[in-house]
Amino acid sequence: MIRFYFVDVFADRPLTGNPLALVPDADHLSVPQMQAIAREFNQSETTFLLDAGEGADWHLRSYTPAGAEVGGAGHNALGAWLWLADQGLTGDQPAVTMRQRIGTEVLAVEILRPPGEPTRVVMDQGVPEFGKQVTDDRRLTGALGLDAYQLSADATPQVVSTGVPHLLVPLATRAAVDAAVAHDRELAAILAEAGGEGCYVYTTAGGGDGAAAYTRFFNPTVGIAEDPATGTAAGPLAVALLRSGRAAAGSPVFIEQGHHLGRPSRIRVDVVDDRVRLSGSGLVTGHGELRLA
Repeated sequence: MIRFYFVDVFADRPLTGNPLALVPDADHLSVPQMQAIAREFNQSETTFLLDAGEGADWHLRSYTPAGAEVGGAGHNALGAWLWLADQGLTGDQPAVTMRQRIGTEVLAVEILRPPGEPTRVVMDQGVPEFGKQVTDDRRLTGALGLDAYQLSADATPQVVSTGVPHLLVPLATRAAVDAAVAHDRELAAILAEAGGEGCYVYTTAGGGDGAAAYTRFFNPTVGIAEDPATGTAAGPLAVALLRSGRAAAGSPVFIEQGHHLGRPSRIRVDVVDDRVRLSGSGLVTGHGELRLA
C-alpha cells in the first residue's frame, strides 16, 4: 500500500490554489512506478519524497501525467514542504532552514510559522538566466489564439529561467490573458525553437488586487494543458519585471494566477540581486492509500 496526500498550494482555503499529489517514503518506487502513479492521479504534478543522502534533508522528484520529470522549485516542492511541516517533520521553531535536492541542485528552504498565521514556506530558486526572444508576433499570437493588438508593447516575449526555462509573453490586458487559448502543436514548436519548457502569458495591467502581474501558464511540452499556479514561472517573471522597472525594487512581487480555472492562487517572489525566493502557504486537504498489487 502506498500512502498519498493532496495539498492545495498557494491557497488559504481548500479547493483553491494548485493541487499537488504527494507520495512520501518513495525510495522503493521505480521511475516507471512513479510515472504510472502520476498518471493515475492526473494532477499537473505528483511529487515523491526520497532519502536525500548527505548534503540535503530530502530528495524531491516530480512527474506530470505524461511521465515527464519536472525540475525547479515550484508548487511541486513548496507543497511537499507544507506537508512536511504539517506532519511535524521540520521541527516546531518559528523559523527553520532546511535543504532540498531537486535534480542536480541542492536549494535552501525556510519554514516560517508566524504567530496566528498559516505556515509559510520560502524556497530559493536558481540564478536567473535570460534566453532567446520570440519576435514573430503573428506566429506567437496565432499559437495562443490571440490577435497582435493583444500583445503588450512594454516588453518582448523572452525565455527566462530560475531553474526551468519558460517563455514569458506580455499581454496588454487581463481580458487578453483570459482570452488566450493554447494550440498545443504550434505552441510546442515555438517553445522548442526558443528553448522554453512552458509558456507564461501575463499582464501588468492592474486589477485593484495589488498584484504586479496577472497570469496563466500552458505547458504542452510535458502534457500540462493549464496550471493554476506555477512557481517555476513566477520566479523568472518577477526577475524580468524588476529588471525592466515594471515592478517596484525592494518590495515583494505578488503574482495572481489560476482565476481562469476557478482556482485563484497568489504567489510571492522576493528578489535581491540574483537571489530569487518563492514563497506561499497552503493546506493538506486529503489523504489515502493506493494499491499497486
